[in-house]
Amino acid sequence: MGCACGLDCPVLISYACSGAANTGLLADQVARKLMGDKVADMSCLAAVGANVSGFVLSAKETPRNIVIDGCKLGCGAKVFTEKGLIFEHYVITDFGVVKGKTPITEEVIQTVSAEIASRL
Repeated sequence: MGCACGLDCPVLISYACSGAANTGLLADQVARKLMGDKVADMSCLAAVGANVSGFVLSAKETPRNIVIDGCKLGCGAKVFTEKGLIFEHYVITDFGVVKGKTPITEEVIQTVSAEIASRL
């Protein structure tokens, strides 16, 4: 079945915070790792927030949306909640990453992506 964005809808689509802090960077890198490992596809959180119809419709049609926020502010979750979209929520700081302090290394990306993948 094709989504409104013109792509086939996978079972899982991840949307990541890409905020200015290290935790936003890690959220983005984890979502990209999940996509690279073929655990989940990735789509654009900003497009959903901007109400780009094809992206919002795709999020409505996807069986499981995964929102990965960098910190407890939960900007991605707020976007999905405001749009009335169903999603599973993960917060990078819940995995022992300290906002503004933890260096984002390949090891950290691997550890957090593996933990999220195991919960999917």
